[in-house]
Amino acid sequence: MRTALGEPDARAAVTFLGADRIEVLRFREGDVVRYATLGMSAHPMTDPAAMVADPVRGPRAELVLSVRAGVADTDKVLRPLAVLAASPQVEGVVVVPGAALDVGGPLWPGAPFTSVLVAEPGGLVADLELDAPLEPVRFLPLLPMTPNEAAWKRVHGAQALRERWLTHGTDLRDPARRSVPLD
Repeated sequence: MRTALGEPDARAAVTFLGADRIEVLRFREGDVVRYATLGMSAHPMTDPAAMVADPVRGPRAELVLSVRAGVADTDKVLRPLAVLAASPQVEGVVVVPGAALDVGGPLWPGAPFTSVLVAEPGGLVADLELDAPLEPVRFLPLLPMTPNEAAWKRVHGAQALRERWLTHGTDLRDPARRSVPLD
């Protein structure tokens, strides 16, 4: 992460019962602040339907959220991000691109977003290759969604929502943006 994002200027750690410690690092780059999890990839994600969890094989990931700095109190996103990063250990969730992850409340105080869309890896932070047989760590961007966008995504799919954002020129880094028109 340091190669792609530089040195973090802040970090926080959260520990959940039954899960390893998750850290959230904050990186500033101009008018953008990025929050990245650290610790989610310590164990491979395992399909909850699997009879036995493989301690070596399986996808590994960390989460990255990018927002415009100074528009909202986004530093309060640390705990919700840690909750999302702990979900593979705690709930057996396999986090993949196109998935929606809900935090059950605003991502930060006053945020119009209660969930995120998991985007494709490989843009901002390159995959981290690990020694075989371990799969690489993928750095998955998170795109905040309003409750209406999340509901629309459930019906029409992630690709349709991404196309709608693109068509309307939606600034997905704006922490105070409104929902994209969904009619």
